[in-house]
Amino acid sequence: MESYATAQQVFAAGLIFTRVAAIVMLLPAFGETFIPPRVRLSFALALSLMLFPLIAARVPGLPGNAADLGGAVIKELLIGLMIGGILRLFMTSMATAGEIVSMATTLSFSQTANPMQAQPSTSLGTLLGTMALVLIFATNLHHLFLGAIVNSFDLFPFTRDVPIADAGQLAVQTVGKSFALGFQLAGPVVVFSLIFNVATGLVGRVMPQFQVFFVASPLMIILGLSIFALSLGTIGIVWLDHFRELIGNFVPV
Repeated sequence: MESYATAQQVFAAGLIFTRVAAIVMLLPAFGETFIPPRVRLSFALALSLMLFPLIAARVPGLPGNAADLGGAVIKELLIGLMIGGILRLFMTSMATAGEIVSMATTLSFSQTANPMQAQPSTSLGTLLGTMALVLIFATNLHHLFLGAIVNSFDLFPFTRDVPIADAGQLAVQTVGKSFALGFQLAGPVVVFSLIFNVATGLVGRVMPQFQVFFVASPLMIILGLSIFALSLGTIGIVWLDHFRELIGNFVPV
């Protein structure tokens, strides 16, 4: 290999590729399960080759033994998984909103194949997840993903230890905020469901002979989906704002 690249260059390229590949494999939109792994790794390799001239000078010298070499590779792998995993965790906010809306509109039994998960989910959850992917590319949010990959080499240089405690704290905060955001996004439908159920309960008490179930179920679905459709624009805008705020931890926005 010396006639094509020195050992130091191969080592630097390997470290860069390890971090970039770990991020890309988990990154929203780029790392979805319906994209073949070879395609994702090919994209990570191309991105690593583009970043190599900019970052190669920051890579420390080639370790003198296999243990240090393996430790350096594992450290870059952990940093990449940390960044990609945290961004991936935020996508659960849309799934949470879809599940809550489905339960509020009695459509939780409606299951469909979710291309972003290994198992089926509710139809509304799949719809919101697909809408999230469309919004990422439509608003050029994926450019911030690429910026976060480049900026990660400034935030977490090769000589810095893996911030395990900080990563764990950020992951817990991301999960908590994602669930809270999902509930907030489903708020209009939840409020409507509460009012509607109270009203139907009062009707059932006042008129016991009235078939409330046969009348209330279609109205619940029609009105609930109508409110959900009217709030889709607001859901997308609020979700994008919170996602940009999360990405701000890795790249200035």
